[in-house]
Amino acid sequence: MHDIKLIRGNPDYYRAKFAQRGCSDIVDEILKIDLDNRQLITLSQEYQTERNQRSKEIGIFISQKNNQKIEETKIRVAELKDSLAEIEKKQGEIAEKIHQILSSLPNILDDDVPEGKDEANNVEIKKWGQIPQFSFAPKEHDDLGEKIGMDFETASKVSGSRFVYLRGSLARLERALANFMLDTHTAEFGYTEINPPILVKAHSLFGTGQLPKFAEDLFSVESHYLIPTSEVPLTNIVREKIISTDIFPLRFTSLTPCFRSEAGAAGKDTRGMIRQHQFSKVELVSIVEPEYSDIEQTRMLECAEAILQKLKLPYRIIVLCAGDTGFSAMKTYDIEVWLPGQNCYREISSVSNCGSFQARRMNARYKDKNGENRFVHTLNGSGLAVGRTLVAILENYQQQDGSILIPDILMPYMGGITIIQPEN
Repeated sequence: MHDIKLIRGNPDYYRAKFAQRGCSDIVDEILKIDLDNRQLITLSQEYQTERNQRSKEIGIFISQKNNQKIEETKIRVAELKDSLAEIEKKQGEIAEKIHQILSSLPNILDDDVPEGKDEANNVEIKKWGQIPQFSFAPKEHDDLGEKIGMDFETASKVSGSRFVYLRGSLARLERALANFMLDTHTAEFGYTEINPPILVKAHSLFGTGQLPKFAEDLFSVESHYLIPTSEVPLTNIVREKIISTDIFPLRFTSLTPCFRSEAGAAGKDTRGMIRQHQFSKVELVSIVEPEYSDIEQTRMLECAEAILQKLKLPYRIIVLCAGDTGFSAMKTYDIEVWLPGQNCYREISSVSNCGSFQARRMNARYKDKNGENRFVHTLNGSGLAVGRTLVAILENYQQQDGSILIPDILMPYMGGITIIQPEN
């Protein structure tokens, strides 16, 4: 949520910044509406001053027994009352319009975010690991999964498309991955594990930026919404609070199911587990002072990378260009894991610095060293998407007979299972 005072004070800066997002014209619209509102405020003050003065004059005219002046002044006071009521109504309408516009505008991008309109303009900054070489044509995960406990057909009958049943050792492998991720982030990187609600109110989704712009991507349940990511309940822990600097940085992690309608992805990744309506994800959220958010984003990225490195899965990191950066983010790094069956890299984590954007929407603040209230900076990232990590293991650890080797780091979680054999 943007501050209209800041836009009013530096319109050229905001025109340039919103131009990166493809909405530079909105600044002039905001300024026009804001000017109308301030003119109404001035007029309201003038009418209120006159009304007060006229009300005093009535008393004087009564003492003078000047009935004509009394009636004339009462008529004018009534007119002013009606005019003030009309102005108040217009101000309410303008305030609502300004709120709608400001709440629908994306975050201001960091200065070093690359220019560009879409994912074709994203910039690769790192690669890690060796792409595996196979003596056979590697299969995609859903072809492998059919014989090791991945059941889309039954899920389709029960729930519709974009759902899956995992059975036996494959279900065990997904659970192992989730536990391994949580153990790593808590024991090695100091995150506090949280088990949050997965149903949230609309104001929580407004705080993190999913509402009102992305309502069609959400599943609603009466007065609540199913979370699209646990970023929502984790970040909202600090909503409407003034945080003591003594407890910074706040670092939270959680494993939750996530629910997305994928309304904007019709026809994309209809096969397999890449784009599901329901999936599990280990989330990372940090709340920090503004001067540390860049450092924290780098640290968070390294925490997500560590999971892939321990699993020995090759990946690359890209920084998203202006046109591909998400609504609430000022800068985002994507981690893309190599999938041999698809012969390409696919996103497995996004690590975003949201600056003060979400904090303004949630009114999440802290006291600086001068005792003044300032907005915190919020960050979030996947550490990782569990289902997509499972997909990456199936494709990178597949054998010619369709079996799947278990990565060494997961052995303690697998109860003695070292390989998942295909069913006959």
